[in-house]
Amino acid sequence: MARPRRIVLVRHGESEGNADDSIYERTPDHALPLTAQGWRQAEETGRRLRELFGQERVSVYVSPYRRTHETFQAFGLDPARVRIREEPRLREQDWGNWQDRADVARQKANRDAYGHFFYRFAQGESGADVYDRVGGFLESLFRSFEDANHPPNVLLVTHGLAMRLFCMRWFHWTVDEFESLSNPGNGETRMLVLGENGKYALDRPFDRWREPVPEGTGRQQGRSAGWQRDHHHP
Repeated sequence: MARPRRIVLVRHGESEGNADDSIYERTPDHALPLTAQGWRQAEETGRRLRELFGQERVSVYVSPYRRTHETFQAFGLDPARVRIREEPRLREQDWGNWQDRADVARQKANRDAYGHFFYRFAQGESGADVYDRVGGFLESLFRSFEDANHPPNVLLVTHGLAMRLFCMRWFHWTVDEFESLSNPGNGETRMLVLGENGKYALDRPFDRWREPVPEGTGRQQGRSAGWQRDHHHP
């Protein structure tokens, strides 16, 4: 089995939806492009990735959303060293189709009280639903490592929630550990690095907005302020 030395997760650059959430009322989530700032963020991330990968080959998986494809385009990786696949299981959490701002605000408040992992949007998905499809992708990824010629690097261009859930699944974090973490910023990376002990470790942790609450002590205490501060639309 040819396990990669690095698995790099990248959140897309700033999209028009990150800059103005009213756009969800008239533009499908999957069709939102990057802003000028988002292109700059992605280009800067690409500079660091080119330095990291050097002349090594990279297996790339990209969410099917426009903003993730544009983010990858801005990286400027050498096409001769990249194997790219569009991967729908790495897409954004489904919030429904055309999104009414007032309805989304109400559902966000309900989600803050109910819990981000278990709350399912009326026309969309829960965090648990995204966890399941990310888990399915992980099984496919593991099978790809059976190829003796697998590239030494894997790059996932995806969304903030999917990045946290990927790591939750990989490292067997609890639901409450997941819910204590903030999304990475636009264009931010997290990297799983293969150590000499044969295990992967994160190069740096996700930011926390609170400490995890031990099981059995009640997860509802102190939720709302932290969620509203750090957990906007991914």
